[in-house]
Amino acid sequence: MKTFFLDTNVVIDLLADRKPFSASASKLFEYADKGVVKLCISALSYTNIYYVVKNVCSHKEMILILRDLEALTETLDVTKTIISKSLHTDFKDFEDSVQYLTALWNPKTDAIVTRNVKDFKKSGLAVLTPEETLSIIESSLK
Repeated sequence: MKTFFLDTNVVIDLLADRKPFSASASKLFEYADKGVVKLCISALSYTNIYYVVKNVCSHKEMILILRDLEALTETLDVTKTIISKSLHTDFKDFEDSVQYLTALWNPKTDAIVTRNVKDFKKSGLAVLTPEETLSIIESSLK
């Protein structure tokens, strides 16, 4: 089973229903729910998701949504070592550096899934758009 690390923007696309991106994100979560793939997110993503998506629902609803998210994904810890190493990378965006190193240090990660592929051009892991990821998943099902 493939393991994909989701950048925060993919999860926000789904939860905030940002069209047209939400359709691909939704399909990724459907495959995870069916046990076809495993999806991972960084612990850092939860606060970012809450901050962005809370404008479309109440705190109570947002907590229920995050609980569902946590049940469908594996949450990867952000450690002191990850933060320390992120401070010394060539990434232009600190948050992207933290996301990348979190994904990299999970030995099961096959690829990072993001809409902002260019933000991960220094990645040692495969970096895919949600659409490219769906293509790989659907090819493996044939």
